[in-house]
Amino acid sequence: MYGFFQEQMKVSKSDFFILLCSVILAGYYEIEALTYDYSTSVECLPDPLAPQYGGGLVVNPAFDKGLEGWAWVQINEGKETVLATFTNFDEKKVVVGSVVAQPGCWSMIKGGFSADYTMPIELYFESNNTKIEFWVDSVSLQPFTKSQWREHRYQSIEKVRKRKLVLHVSNKQGKMLKDVEITIKQAKPYFPLGCATAETILENESYQKWFTSRFTVTTFDNEMKWYFNELNQGHENYTVADAMVEFFQSHDISIRGHNIFWDEPNKNMPWVLHLSPTELLSASKRRITSIMSRYKGQVIAWDVMNENLHFSFFEDKLGKNATSMFFEMAHELDPQTPLFLNEYNPLEHPEDFLSTPSKYIEKIKDIRGFKGNENLVVGIGVEGHFDEPNIPYVRASLDALGTTKMPIWLTELDVVRGPYQAKHLEEILKEVYSHPAVQGIIVWSGWKPTGCSRMCLTNNNFENLPTGHVVDKLLREWKTDNLKGITDENGVYEHQVFHGEYFATVFDRQTRKNLTKKLKVTNDNTEPLIVTIYI
Repeated sequence: MYGFFQEQMKVSKSDFFILLCSVILAGYYEIEALTYDYSTSVECLPDPLAPQYGGGLVVNPAFDKGLEGWAWVQINEGKETVLATFTNFDEKKVVVGSVVAQPGCWSMIKGGFSADYTMPIELYFESNNTKIEFWVDSVSLQPFTKSQWREHRYQSIEKVRKRKLVLHVSNKQGKMLKDVEITIKQAKPYFPLGCATAETILENESYQKWFTSRFTVTTFDNEMKWYFNELNQGHENYTVADAMVEFFQSHDISIRGHNIFWDEPNKNMPWVLHLSPTELLSASKRRITSIMSRYKGQVIAWDVMNENLHFSFFEDKLGKNATSMFFEMAHELDPQTPLFLNEYNPLEHPEDFLSTPSKYIEKIKDIRGFKGNENLVVGIGVEGHFDEPNIPYVRASLDALGTTKMPIWLTELDVVRGPYQAKHLEEILKEVYSHPAVQGIIVWSGWKPTGCSRMCLTNNNFENLPTGHVVDKLLREWKTDNLKGITDENGVYEHQVFHGEYFATVFDRQTRKNLTKKLKVTNDNTEPLIVTIYI
């Protein structure tokens, strides 16, 4: 069973208390079919919103009728991360959600967890700062069965990944033709599901065939990173990156530019680490100008800064606005290409408080608050390096990040090795693909003869591993191909299809005439796409 909770809390500078809400989950609940509420709030509001699902399992969500078992702890002030936690069957504390709460207003926690066992649990709200005080209101704890969860995904895919295609077939005199045979084949899907790759693809025909027959987008493992392009100061080398760009362009495969800067000190060259602030600023300007000018118009996105929530090399050297400044430069150099942050653990590990959705959203606000960046689109790259995934938390986090209305990509998806690797990969892919805020997925599985980073899709003979079978299975599921039908008495044929490019062939059995037309079923409109074909 999947449990889902919503919580709103207020931090105050005056004397208040922490409310410990004790919720018992035991036995099996028969739950009526429920639609899923993707909404959330990331704003700090004067009053809390009403609880989602009417509170769900919580009998008195507003706490206005009293509740036995409350615990009170006195704390005083501050803008702090507040956690929702419970203790599981082996007495380990599990974090299932968090928010950066502020003084004087109400902030929402939205999180979730899976319950695959029957036992009482206690749900706690807490902060690591014992000097603040806060209280809890408007609680919701809503369980869903796994079948309901799958139904949510199905309904979302039908709504956000598909569109109704309506073909009207007539002769050149305008008479609608019935019983005309229709065949529809997909030429290319619109949703970008891709895979990382390495320079090994340039000399390996088997790798090339395996890759190009599946994917429509890629990210280079290392070949566009600063340490690859300028290992020694002043000696740039784009030979490998140029060859890879040429190869993928020749196969109509899009490329994400990854990455311009990396905030982890250990991922920068020694010569960069030893530069003075003035020298680093000069070198950074040369770097961003060099790579963006070279590949402008040839990539579909730029990861401007990598792992900025966990590390701060450039901020420590150049000041707190370093990343914001780089985004301003990047926009000036390539104003048409989306610019992204890229970060690990917003989805993977709720106990990592450096990169929670709240912290990510704060960073986006900081970048957009920099002079010149006010209207800048700051894409959200979530890497997705999973161990055992908390699927309800993944959905809740995407709900929160989606409130920004910024493009969201899962940029480096892999799962730790183990007996459930393929199973977990499938669950994550299904969850992320079905979420309405997500615009693309990259699986982090660039092949090398020595092995992949954490997850391979294929062996060295390019035979699929279980993870590769999962990806191929979903590529087939998320594709509308080889549809066959006939027009009705009004000369109409319609079908719900995945967004993409198609070839529609019509054949009139009476006149033996046929015609093939290329169609683009886009996601920019929810209304049916009506196409008239004259034959």
